[in-house]
Amino acid sequence: MKKRMQRILIGAACFAAAVLLENLAPGLPWYVLLAAFLVSYVIIGGDVVKRAVSNIGKGQVFDENFLMTIATVGAFFVGDYPEAVAVMLFYQVGELFQTYAVNRSRKNITELMDIRPDFANVRRNGVEEEVDPDEVAVGELIVVKPGERIPLDGVIVKGNSSLDTMALTGESVPREVLCGEEVISGCINLTGVLEVEVSKPFGESTVSKILDLVENASSKKAEAENFITKFARYYTPIVVICAAALAVIPPLFLGGWSDWIYRGLTFLVVSCPCAVVISVPLSFFGGLGGASKAGVLIKGSNYLEALAETEIVVMDKTGTLTKGTFKVKEVQPALEGAREVISKEELLEITAYAESYSNHPISLSIQKEYGKELDKGRLESTQELAGHGVHAVIDGADIYAGNEKLMQQQKISFTHAAQIGTIVHVARDNQYLGYILIADEVKDDAAACISGLKAEGVKRIVMLTGDRRETAEYVASQIGLTEVHSGLLPGDKVDEVEKLIQSKSPKGKLVFVGDGINDAPVLARADIGIAMGGLGSDAAIEAADVVIMTDEPSRIATAMKISRKTLGIVKQNIVFALGVKILVLILAAIGMANMWLAVFADVGVAVLAILNAMRALQGIPCKQGKGID
Repeated sequence: MKKRMQRILIGAACFAAAVLLENLAPGLPWYVLLAAFLVSYVIIGGDVVKRAVSNIGKGQVFDENFLMTIATVGAFFVGDYPEAVAVMLFYQVGELFQTYAVNRSRKNITELMDIRPDFANVRRNGVEEEVDPDEVAVGELIVVKPGERIPLDGVIVKGNSSLDTMALTGESVPREVLCGEEVISGCINLTGVLEVEVSKPFGESTVSKILDLVENASSKKAEAENFITKFARYYTPIVVICAAALAVIPPLFLGGWSDWIYRGLTFLVVSCPCAVVISVPLSFFGGLGGASKAGVLIKGSNYLEALAETEIVVMDKTGTLTKGTFKVKEVQPALEGAREVISKEELLEITAYAESYSNHPISLSIQKEYGKELDKGRLESTQELAGHGVHAVIDGADIYAGNEKLMQQQKISFTHAAQIGTIVHVARDNQYLGYILIADEVKDDAAACISGLKAEGVKRIVMLTGDRRETAEYVASQIGLTEVHSGLLPGDKVDEVEKLIQSKSPKGKLVFVGDGINDAPVLARADIGIAMGGLGSDAAIEAADVVIMTDEPSRIATAMKISRKTLGIVKQNIVFALGVKILVLILAAIGMANMWLAVFADVGVAVLAILNAMRALQGIPCKQGKGID
């Protein structure tokens, strides 16, 4: 950038000197003036001419380098020396500005590359070693000191601290972490020393997955970008042929070769498609960068474009609209007459054993409530029954723990609980023992998410959940949702999404938002899959097209706003750039446009379009005051 700027400044000074020489000494021979202007031309545009010649040798003839070279060299041949140098000067200024704009738009995304950790302090044989994160194995202990970046995902085994998660989530408020909690790579440790037991190799860590998303985001082009690429492929040779025809055919009948050649050269300068070819991908890249600043990772500009056409949003409940942090609210043994068939402590113990091999949030909340060490020798076998619960053999007895469907499947009479929450019914050897009530909390911004989606013009918002109807409807009433489908198995969710896909318009898109591993098939089936990345499973994040790193559902509406703003900017640039070019091309053809107007139609329009494209970087302010300012 600095070298190019220096060359342009030196060339501009030589050009100014040549113009002064022409005006102050009008009697100078033509070859002296030609030499003076050629010096500035070579300094300013020598690299453009070199690239044009090189590309012709590679078979890449019709590009902007070729257009600028032919137009400016032709201007020299017809004696318009100042115009020839001026066109190349302004073209190079435009290219310089374009390079700056591209670098500026890349900044938000490339800043994420800073989350890559440089080293890990691993403790081996009581000694700390500084090694590459790739060399640390699962189960090893790493030490993270204040100011250092957490290199790998793991669980804190010693120490408490606060973490700066801004690079990952866009969230400026530090997150407090305690011993026993999970931490993810890429965050910066702010206060205390942490000892972390590594749970994933570096290649599968959060930071690696995010970097992979970022590095590949620009490879998936939007339809508008593909259109512009195809457009430029055919547009450039057509205008070159038109310019040649304009310069050669009319003077065969009307004479005035110099005038018509000048018109043809002006036509060439105007026709350069830089404004459209650069500003469209730049707009999408800016949109991706703006979204990343808001804690939303979009895996390609094709998904950014598709978000603007969303008609239906389908959302999972647990972990998406609710916090997914379950807590046991009630342990209710069954009654036989006035007597409880089992004590609360024993009911909780049996259920904890039955759920001991499950990592589902409900199972973990039961184990946490039990709070005692489990003697796995008592557990003979365990089997997870998808969408129903678990079957375990404990101390030789068959234990069933799950929802009402499981009790009905096993033909066990049970008590219908009226409480709002998730009910885990428990039976032993076909005898109903009672139920455990587990409640989840609605996320703080879930209602804002629904109102935001409605404001963005989403026609239908649907909640799908495996939870029972009473709980699902209660959550829906809290956040302003009216369409709910409850008691669904993972396969049922796919079927419901298939039905909804049939109901949308041909151009409309269906978005599914989920976080669990059982959501991965639905995320993959939807037109756009959105994963709640903060607490979401790896399978969901990999299957999704968009990842909400802040775990806030309201950011979905933010992403849609950014998408619509970006597409609006793209359409503005296409209409403006092509509109001005067509107008000036007509003026050039009839002899009413000179090289100076051609420069504006090329470089000026490109600069204005790039400035407009950079607005996409500003993103959309979040209602909660987080993310983009």
